[in-house]
Amino acid sequence: MTRSLKLFFIIAVLSSVSIAQTIITVKDADISPGSPYNMTANNIYLLDGFVFVEQGSILNIEAGTVIKGKEVPTTGDNASALIISQGGQIFAEGTANNPIIFTAEADNVNDPDDLTYADKGLWGGVLILGRASVNTTSGTGAIEGIPSTEPRGLYGGGITPNDDENSGIMRYVSIRHGGAEIGSGNEINGLTMGGVGRGTTIEYIEVYANVDDAFEWFGGTVNSRYLAAAFCGDDAFDYDEGWTANNQFWFAIQDPFEGGGRIGEHDGGTVPEDGLPFAIPVIFNATYIGAGSTATPQGDGAEAIIFRDNAGGKYYNSIITEYNGGNGGRILTIEDLASGADSRERLEQGDLVLNSNIWWLFGAGSNINDLIPQEFVRNYITNPANNNQIVNPQINSISRDPDGNLDPRPNSTGPAASGAIAPTDPYFQTTAYYGAFDPNAPLWTNGWTALSATGVTNVKENFSEIIPQEFSLSQNYPNPFNPTTKIVYTVSEPGMVKLSVYNILGQIVENLVSGYKEVGSYEVTFDAIDLPTGVYVYKLEVGSTSISKKMSLIK
Repeated sequence: MTRSLKLFFIIAVLSSVSIAQTIITVKDADISPGSPYNMTANNIYLLDGFVFVEQGSILNIEAGTVIKGKEVPTTGDNASALIISQGGQIFAEGTANNPIIFTAEADNVNDPDDLTYADKGLWGGVLILGRASVNTTSGTGAIEGIPSTEPRGLYGGGITPNDDENSGIMRYVSIRHGGAEIGSGNEINGLTMGGVGRGTTIEYIEVYANVDDAFEWFGGTVNSRYLAAAFCGDDAFDYDEGWTANNQFWFAIQDPFEGGGRIGEHDGGTVPEDGLPFAIPVIFNATYIGAGSTATPQGDGAEAIIFRDNAGGKYYNSIITEYNGGNGGRILTIEDLASGADSRERLEQGDLVLNSNIWWLFGAGSNINDLIPQEFVRNYITNPANNNQIVNPQINSISRDPDGNLDPRPNSTGPAASGAIAPTDPYFQTTAYYGAFDPNAPLWTNGWTALSATGVTNVKENFSEIIPQEFSLSQNYPNPFNPTTKIVYTVSEPGMVKLSVYNILGQIVENLVSGYKEVGSYEVTFDAIDLPTGVYVYKLEVGSTSISKKMSLIK
């Protein structure tokens, strides 16, 4: 080891003190109107019933904090949920190494095997309500999932909307195992946004194993980047009531058993359907993976994407593949009515655009007439001027099991690796590739998502309840390795733990673990598929103590 590397590893590292986490129950009355409330990573917070952040209140959530929803509230509410009401704000700023996790009361986030994506509906979800434009008659509405008699569940700015309103920041947040039913057919979405303004930041959000939709927008103007919808029971991305926004890098993978909804369910208006503004969000670089073209999921989905109720919307540079719904496996439906407002009109007016997208492998088969029964839609998709392709995008690998084999990046030499069109709006990043993932970069879902933690992608941490007597770090096995190896470490007292991999120059190349851990033994799989041959150092830090070991990657 070089002298510079030795010096690098003897530099003192300040980190959190190892202390047991306190469980703090939070009820609605605990967050006072007009006052701030702070959640910190050294505690676990348990939402008991509907908890509202009201006008003038600010909820601050520290990176690495875990918030759980009580499955059977003591408050008389039908579910536990967090609701940011009009005029309230949330600042939930996690990081890739220290995400903020909303999950079920029963979920041990240190044990990736205690709950699976079949465990849905164990609590409610997160809702944000603002005063931006909504195209209902009144310009307002009562949000889905909350009793309509609750005045703090209203959204929309009425006749004086504020489209630039700031309801806060959500970044690197994972929302897991939600969607509790509060009435017959009335479940809570993972993340619901009603009339939320574009001053709000929504980036790096995962919804995992939710009963209802993963994400749903009711009007508003809030933009988004880096959204992941994994194994939810209904639609992945649902919008209604005139949502207009810019969005990029969306990923969805559906549950092969319960993912019977559509990947995209896009509605324009309710009462009236031709209300203004029209729903015309712009989506660049989505990767939508359905339940599997031969899967037999439950639900009402018959096509991967539907536009109806006068909805517009614009998809560019996206990949839609492996879809089959409970009622069929078509590519696309655009509502075409004999009279009244419909989405065909939006297509003909240029408010509905499908340009430079790749479609492949649907339950309806390979005949274009079966894939797209509507002639006008079929003519549009196959028109060379619209740059759509029905071709294998050559995604690296697709798995819905915790086997590390989900790699939704396109092959670097395949048709989805180049040829994407450039956006003109400066909000969007220009990419050569189709879909949500750069074929030559690590997955942006690594580290902070349940997809990563449970080993569906490439890093899984196994947990043992055998109580260790000391803090230790084992030699990786196998060593040398190519491209994966296992690292085992033990924690003898609860606290903040960090496990990182460095190259020989002392530069960090991967953060494998960063967060609070209970006493126990843990196993992590490290995948170096994107790294060159060489000697690497992995370092475990607990409190003020650290251990480092070397490993060799030989390709």
